[in-house]
Amino acid sequence: MSTEKPEEFYRKLKIQLEDTSTWPSIYLYKFIVPTSEDKINKIQNIFDNTGAVIESKQSKKGTYTSISITVNLANAEAVIEKYKEVGKVEGVISL
Repeated sequence: MSTEKPEEFYRKLKIQLEDTSTWPSIYLYKFIVPTSEDKINKIQNIFDNTGAVIESKQSKKGTYTSISITVNLANAEAVIEKYKEVGKVEGVISL
């Protein structure tokens, strides 16, 4: 996320998503998280029961884990809601 306020970022993202996607749509999330089973599980639990395909890969040194999540969502608001939920997990970087 950029240095702008989160509300402004999400407002712009919603406009972009509505302009570029037909809903429902498949969306790809990408996150980087410090390698911690607890943090990775928290992120996976956010997408539990959504039919999401989750792939993770540790960095060379094992310090960080990249997580890619592909999921079919109903609308732009659903995409933003998941970003907000994941944002509550400490140390997560959204790409």
